[in-house]
Amino acid sequence: MGRSRTSGIISDEDGNKVVNKVYHGRRIFRRLGAVTQEEAEQWLARQTEERRKAREFGTRPERNFADAAEKYLIERAHKASIDTDALHITALLPFIGKRTLRQIHDATLEPFKAQRRRDGVSETTIKRALEVVRCILNLAARSWRDEHGLTWLETAPLITMPDTRKTARKPYPLSWDEQRRLFVLLPGSVAQMALFAVNTGCREQEVCQLRWEWEVPVPELQTSVFVIPAEFGGRSGRSGVKNREDRVVVLNDVARRVIDAQRGLHREFVFVASKGKPRKPIRFMNNTAWQTARKKAGLLQVRVHDLKHTFGRRLRTAGVPLETRKVLLGHKTGDITSHYSAPELAELIRAANAILKAQESTLLRVVTKQDQVVYREKSRKSRAAGH
Repeated sequence: MGRSRTSGIISDEDGNKVVNKVYHGRRIFRRLGAVTQEEAEQWLARQTEERRKAREFGTRPERNFADAAEKYLIERAHKASIDTDALHITALLPFIGKRTLRQIHDATLEPFKAQRRRDGVSETTIKRALEVVRCILNLAARSWRDEHGLTWLETAPLITMPDTRKTARKPYPLSWDEQRRLFVLLPGSVAQMALFAVNTGCREQEVCQLRWEWEVPVPELQTSVFVIPAEFGGRSGRSGVKNREDRVVVLNDVARRVIDAQRGLHREFVFVASKGKPRKPIRFMNNTAWQTARKKAGLLQVRVHDLKHTFGRRLRTAGVPLETRKVLLGHKTGDITSHYSAPELAELIRAANAILKAQESTLLRVVTKQDQVVYREKSRKSRAAGH
């Protein structure tokens, strides 16, 4: 790296500017990228002036949203929803990334909302992005403090959320025929995940992030369950344990076969990509393969979360009592214990298996590559015959 004429500003081998300066015992560091020398000097001058005011007068330094978003992503890297949050932040940065935290409010968020609507994004997705903004601003005003003990933001503004009640899509539980049509078009790894979700009622990230360390043997029943810890999950629980309680995932016969088929593929995660070395966890079920499969199956209205709704509908149709359905679906029951006795688990397993009794034995198998080949060949011959 080459030093510039200003102390603390360095040019790397590609000509990018890097600030690395100690000011009154505190380091100021930032990779500014491809900016001019003058721009780098102006940035450093603003930083030193803000720190001087904070030290001498208790004046709160100005920080922009991009800095706050970076801190948020680092602190919450362990959360199940972090990948989704990162996608929302990526969409937000062109609109508010360079704005100071004080400048972010309903009016300055309007261009973002307007563009997302023009892009055809749902109100629910827009709302979730705004929830990330609200969370970051609240942390900046209440939790995050600098070296002088000052919060990053004096007061967090009230962010108005879109009304999603009229635009939210209604649940779409799958029929058994629709499940067969969709699942057989999915690649093996995603098909396994979908089959597990529709037989356990797990949410997308509960499936994607499922870990072997969460498996708990039940020797009395010669089976096991998964206990997803309460601390797993996102800001609002959409991507993990919804009610901040441990969740017991009970395995019916199909879910058990899926789990057994995954053993030995990865040391940490249950579900991983079918190709590649080492095999990597699948971050989202709602990926290109899912989108392509539902389009080919003529089921564009089906979302990943509808697999959970399908499980719930089938439990109700099978006559499973409401309280038992709540436990199986991971809903809050008022009983915070997650440690069930063997007889209680046996009853839950029987209830989860109740949805399978009326189905053909072919539907009880784990979807395999051969199943997919056979189905596609039958579909091709049917189309050729004009049916």
